[in-house]
Amino acid sequence: MRILISGASGLVGSGAAEALRADGHTVGRLVRPGKTPAAGDVAWDPNAAVIDLAALEGADAVLHLSGASVAEGRWTNSRKRILRGSRLGSTRVLIDALGKLQQKPRVFLAASAIGYYGSRGDEVLTEASSNGRDFLAQLVRDWEAESLRAQQIGLRTVLLRFGIILSVRGGALPKMLTPFKIGAGGRLGSGRQWMSWIALDDVVGAIRVALAGDELAGPVNIVAPNPVQNSEFTRGLASALRRPALFPAPAFMLRLALGEMADEMLLASTRVTPEKLLLSGFKFRYPDLEAALRGIIVEGRGG
Repeated sequence: MRILISGASGLVGSGAAEALRADGHTVGRLVRPGKTPAAGDVAWDPNAAVIDLAALEGADAVLHLSGASVAEGRWTNSRKRILRGSRLGSTRVLIDALGKLQQKPRVFLAASAIGYYGSRGDEVLTEASSNGRDFLAQLVRDWEAESLRAQQIGLRTVLLRFGIILSVRGGALPKMLTPFKIGAGGRLGSGRQWMSWIALDDVVGAIRVALAGDELAGPVNIVAPNPVQNSEFTRGLASALRRPALFPAPAFMLRLALGEMADEMLLASTRVTPEKLLLSGFKFRYPDLEAALRGIIVEGRGG
C-alpha cells in the first residue's frame, strides 16, 4: 500500500512510518512549508488551506496525526485556539482535498484521544460511552466530528482514541521519569485516578490492524486492556528505576502550576477498555504495566 502520514515526525508518526516501511509499504509524509519533500511526499500548508492534489493522488491510506501538543504550556485562551485550530483546521483541509481526488484512499485513520470521555471516576469506558463536558472532551468531540466527514466521501474512517503512550522516545513518559531519577517522584493528587496507558509498540500494532482489515471503523480505544490507578503507576515507575516514590504532588500544587490542564490531564480519572481491539482479536505485546515498564525502561524494548 501507499500510505501517507501527517505528523510523521511525531512520536506515533515516526514509529508507524518505520514499522510500515519494514512491512513493505510505501510511506510518504505530508510536509509543511520550510521542509523539503522527498520522493513520495505531499507538500501542504494547512494554515493556508493549500495541498498538492496531484501528489495526493494514488494513496491507498491516510494516517492523520497532526495537532499541536496539549501538554505544552498553560491552557490560556490563545493556547486553546491553537489546539483547536491545529486539529480541526488541518483535518478540514485534508478531507476537503481527499474529496477532490479522482482515486480516493480506501481508509482514513485519524488521531483522537481518550480525553473524549472526560473524568469519570471508576466507570469503565468503552467506545460506546458518552462524551465528557470539559474543554478537552469537547475539543476531541469536535475534532472527531471533523474527521468523520471522511465517511461522507466514502472512506472507511477509524478514530484512534489514544491513551497515555509509553515510550522513551518522547511523549509523557520521559517527563514522568525525570523526578523519579533524582528521587523526587510520587503519586499525583490522591493517586486514585485511573490511567489508561499503552506501549508505543502496541500503538503501532493497532495501526497496522486498522490499516489491513475492514472490521475496524469509527472510534477505537488505543489503550492496553489493564488500566491502573496513578498510585500503582507511580509504584511501577519507581520499581523499574529502582528509586523511591516518596514525594506526592498535592492536587492544589498541580492546579497552581498548570491551571485547568492539571484537572483534565493529571488528576482526571479515565478508566478505558479497548473493547473493539479485543473483539478484533488483537494481541497486545504489553497488556500489563509491569511488563511494559520493564520492557521499555529497563530492557529498552517496546518504545
